[in-house]
Amino acid sequence: MALREIRVMGDEVLTKTCKEVTKMTLRTKILIHDMLDTMYDAMGVGLAAPQVGVLKRIVVIDVGEGPIVLVNPEIIETSGEQTGDEGCLSVPGKAGTVTRPQYVKVKALNEEMEPVILEGEDLLARAFCHEIDHLDGHLYVELAEDGLHEVQYEEEE
Repeated sequence: MALREIRVMGDEVLTKTCKEVTKMTLRTKILIHDMLDTMYDAMGVGLAAPQVGVLKRIVVIDVGEGPIVLVNPEIIETSGEQTGDEGCLSVPGKAGTVTRPQYVKVKALNEEMEPVILEGEDLLARAFCHEIDHLDGHLYVELAEDGLHEVQYEEEE
């Protein structure tokens, strides 16, 4: 598949609300696979369609347990609270402290347009919230409690 350009903060597409996906087309399947390739290439844990310039309600996530594809995702339950550093492929080199739910339950459609319900805690819960926010035109920087700071990357040995 192909790598797509990741849009960065300031790009108007990141402020728009996405449209629901009503049917799975070849073009949409290609988009999903391109999004996964783009996310892995950028070493991210999630990517939403508007981040590659497409206003569709699609997110891909992989927190190390294999890829998750969510079409038309909706958060249906949350509990608890976690506060920690959060970053975004659309805000390169920066992070901010964000409080999110500790547990999140999401209903969505999978790549075959079959209904699924997924539950996540910790990083997966954070990723669900972060990526679904993108579909409604929101970036994590709106929630950052202490502004943004530079990300310090550790060098590999």
